[in-house]
Amino acid sequence: MARPALEVADIFRAYGPAWRRAQAGHLSLGQLKVMSAIERCRTAALGGHVARCEKCDHTQIAYNSCRNRHCPKCQGAAAKAWLADREAELLPVPYYHVVFTLPAPVADIAYQNKAEIYAILFRATAETLLTIAADPKHLGARIGLTAVLHTWGSALTHHPHVHSIVPGGGLSLDGQHWVSCRPGFFLPVRVLSRLFRRLVLEQLVAAHEAGRLHFFGNHAPLAERHAFAAYLAPLRKVEWVVYAKRPFAGPQAVLAYLSRYTHRVAIANSRLLAVDDNGVTFTWKDYRDKGRQRHKTMTLASDEFIRRFLIHVLPSGFHRIRHYGLFANGGRAENLARVRNLLAVPTPQDEPRDLGTNADEPPTHSPPCPCCGGRMIFIETFERGSTPTTRPPSPITIDTS
Repeated sequence: MARPALEVADIFRAYGPAWRRAQAGHLSLGQLKVMSAIERCRTAALGGHVARCEKCDHTQIAYNSCRNRHCPKCQGAAAKAWLADREAELLPVPYYHVVFTLPAPVADIAYQNKAEIYAILFRATAETLLTIAADPKHLGARIGLTAVLHTWGSALTHHPHVHSIVPGGGLSLDGQHWVSCRPGFFLPVRVLSRLFRRLVLEQLVAAHEAGRLHFFGNHAPLAERHAFAAYLAPLRKVEWVVYAKRPFAGPQAVLAYLSRYTHRVAIANSRLLAVDDNGVTFTWKDYRDKGRQRHKTMTLASDEFIRRFLIHVLPSGFHRIRHYGLFANGGRAENLARVRNLLAVPTPQDEPRDLGTNADEPPTHSPPCPCCGGRMIFIETFERGSTPTTRPPSPITIDTS
């Protein structure tokens, strides 16, 4: 795949040093690590190897990837391995897509309390779906779901929301049979929205009383109990956004969706158009515009672009893909086997797959030669910060992850 004309790494290399100096003392260690990883990704700073074609002697350099989960270039291999696992777990039933979004006032304080409030968003999403699905007035079944956190809007704004992928049915409460939802309808959105609102607000109050929320700047007064209660009060009276999309057109459509969403980062390199003294220009989608003009361009000053990108750096160790109910890690294999037995479908056979190698080592298989399609053989490996002794006429940087 050809390298994009412009990458986030190019912007970080050009404007990152000045940004770091201007923001000294205001950037987290995690944000600094992300900038460094993206700047160094697929460069000699991380080492790599040299491969030569057996047929035509075409030679190319392959630099190692940083494999940081926020890097736009390093999600392909991780997504491929993750999707291989999910493909083996798919059931022959309709799948539904439900999106749970935090309202703007909660998103504002979530930026200062990422780990705590993002975790509340996950818990409230899962509990809402599991509770309403188990209610005999609705589905009356134990369901499973996969939830994926996104923290951005198309314009890189802070917009925390969870995409949940749910099979259209579940195990009966006694575990003896499969309960299917009505064709084309999963669960009532308004009921989901009201429970989601209550759960989030209850958990926010509990977190505040336990001293797990922290406030700075304009939000500093919210540290006081009555001020925080007053801040949340209007949110109890408005409808929260829970959006149910149309069911997927079969299991393969679920995989296609997951391949685009699970390992997505705040902005893909393909959306970048230009960078100059005026700033960074990129494409974005205006969801409020229902016409043909919803795809637009935006130019941000380079420092504002970097700031918006970095607000989406997740806390260290925070999992942005989680499984609940029947798909919870502890009992997933047993639950899936039970469901397949009830649906009378065979258990898929496990197939060996290449999960990749260490970032500092060449992979066991190389892409075919771009000139003749022949097999590429590794002829040299070089360490971090080194340069290869073999120099091809026109080096091509490729991913080694």
